[in-house]
Amino acid sequence: MRQNEIIAFADRYLMRTYGRLPIVVVRGDGVWVWDAEGKKYLDFVAGIAVNAVGHCNPRVVEAVIDQARRLMHCSNLYYIEPQMRLARMLVDNSAFDRAFFCNSGAEAVEGAIKLARKYARSQGGEDRYEIIAAHNSFHGRTLGALTATGQVKYHKGFEPLAAGFKHVPFNDLEAMDAAINERTCAVLLEPIQGEGGINVPSKDYLQGVRRLCDARGALLILDEVQTGMGRTGRLFAHEHYGVVPDIIALAKALGGGFPIGAILAREPVASAFTPGDHASTFGGNPLACAAGIATLKLLLGEDYIGHAARVGQYFKARLADLMGRYPFIHDVRGRGLMLGMELTVPGGDIVTRCRDEGLLINCIGQKVLRFVPPLIVTLEDIDGALIILTRVLDEVKKEAEKA
Repeated sequence: MRQNEIIAFADRYLMRTYGRLPIVVVRGDGVWVWDAEGKKYLDFVAGIAVNAVGHCNPRVVEAVIDQARRLMHCSNLYYIEPQMRLARMLVDNSAFDRAFFCNSGAEAVEGAIKLARKYARSQGGEDRYEIIAAHNSFHGRTLGALTATGQVKYHKGFEPLAAGFKHVPFNDLEAMDAAINERTCAVLLEPIQGEGGINVPSKDYLQGVRRLCDARGALLILDEVQTGMGRTGRLFAHEHYGVVPDIIALAKALGGGFPIGAILAREPVASAFTPGDHASTFGGNPLACAAGIATLKLLLGEDYIGHAARVGQYFKARLADLMGRYPFIHDVRGRGLMLGMELTVPGGDIVTRCRDEGLLINCIGQKVLRFVPPLIVTLEDIDGALIILTRVLDEVKKEAEKA
C-alpha cells in the first residue's frame, strides 16, 4: 500500500487526536527511519525520547523474540521472573527500594499520586491529599496526570478536573515555600521540563524543594518519564542535582521501544501500597520486562549514558554557536541529549523543512525546537543533522530579510 493510501485510510478510521505529519514510518535502524516511499530520515525525535538504544536494537529485538516464544502474558496474580529481574536491576542501580510496573508514563504518574496519598493517609494525614505541581509542566493525558499538568491548553474541554492539585511557578523556591501547607502530601516536578520547553532548573531549586518537603512532612515525586534512563547523561536526571526523591515515575526509554512504565519508591513510602490498592493487568508483563532488561543492560554496560553526556555537550555547543548567526534564536538549553532551541518565531515551518530535507525534529510550545535523538547517536550523525538544520535556518533568515 502506498503512503498516500495509508494516510487516507488512517484519516478515515482513526480518531483525530494527533496532528500527524504526512509520512508513514515503516522501518527503523539505529538513528535512521524510512517511510513507505523509501525515503530515509535522520531521527532526532526517537519516538519522543523512547528509542534511546536506537530503533530495533538487535539485543532488545532478540530479547523480545526469545520471551515471546516462551511466555507473552501472565497475570500479576502469579510471580513473573522477568519482572523480578528488571525490578532488581532498577533498585540495585538507584536509591530506591521497590518497583511497580505499568504501561506508560501517565500510568506511572497516576500510580505515584495514589501512592503519595495512600502514604499520607497511613501516617494519619486524613487531610493531607494535595499535590503541588509546576506551571508549564506535563505529566500525562489521563485525568489525574492531566490535572497535575500545569498547562491550561491541555485542560480545556475536560473540566471538571480532579480535586486536590495546585500549581506554582517552576524554579521559584519562594513560591513553593508559600504553597506547601498542612494539606500538602507531595510535590510533583520534572527534573527538567520536557513538553514545557526543555526548562532546566537551578541545582539550588531542587535541593531547596527537597529541604522544604523534609521540613513540612511532604513527599517529593519526580517525573522522570522523559528525563530518565540516561537521556540527560545520568541514569536518572535527579542525580545531577544531588537530590533523592521519595518516588519517581519512569516510562518512555525504559523498554527500548516497547511500552512499559514504572514507579520506583523508597521505604517506608513503597510499603504504603498493600494488596488491592493498585494494579495493572498488563503492567510488568514478560515481554515488556524482557525488553526493559535488555535496554538497561545496554545502558549500563555499553557506556551509552556516558556517551550521551559527551556527545550532548558537543551538540549543545554547536547549537549555541548558531545563536550569533540567526537573530531569531533566543536560547539553547538542556542536558545530555535532551536539548531545546528557543526561537522568537514559530518553529513549525522549520520542522517541516527539516523533514523535507531528511531530518526529523519536533517543536514544543510553538517556539522551542526539541532534539532528543537515540543515545547511540554519533558526532557524525549530529554534524549531519546540523548541516540540514543550518541549511533550513539560512532559508528562513533570507526570507525574513526580504520581507
